[in-house]
Amino acid sequence: MKNIGIWMDREKAHIIRLDNKEEKLETIFSEMEFFNRKGTSGPRVKSGATQDVTHERTYLEREKAQMKTYFKKLADAIGDADAIALFGPADTNEKFRKELLEHHKSLAARVKAVTKADSMTENQTKALVRDFFGQKK
Repeated sequence: MKNIGIWMDREKAHIIRLDNKEEKLETIFSEMEFFNRKGTSGPRVKSGATQDVTHERTYLEREKAQMKTYFKKLADAIGDADAIALFGPADTNEKFRKELLEHHKSLAARVKAVTKADSMTENQTKALVRDFFGQKK
């Protein structure tokens, strides 16, 4: 039985594979750009609106596309899982679960838990996944 635990945030995902007594860690980086949005009012157009709205929309669309690419890489990496547990400090794990439900239904059916977990070291992450699946080291 291949159990997979993923600790993820917007920057990276640590994938821990537990197969019998063997344990492997793989890290996938999101390659998402982090924009430093500045509140510039920009030149006013005839309507009187600022250009901030356009910049914000462009930023959000690019972020959405990059998140979709990140989730696709993760889904491809865990395709052989029998059981999946998602951990993370923010809502990225919930968004990934939602993406699985919409576009990877067979993987979504294997998700056993979506749990909040603060940032931790690689060893702490491995221990968390082992504990979740009840496996001894």
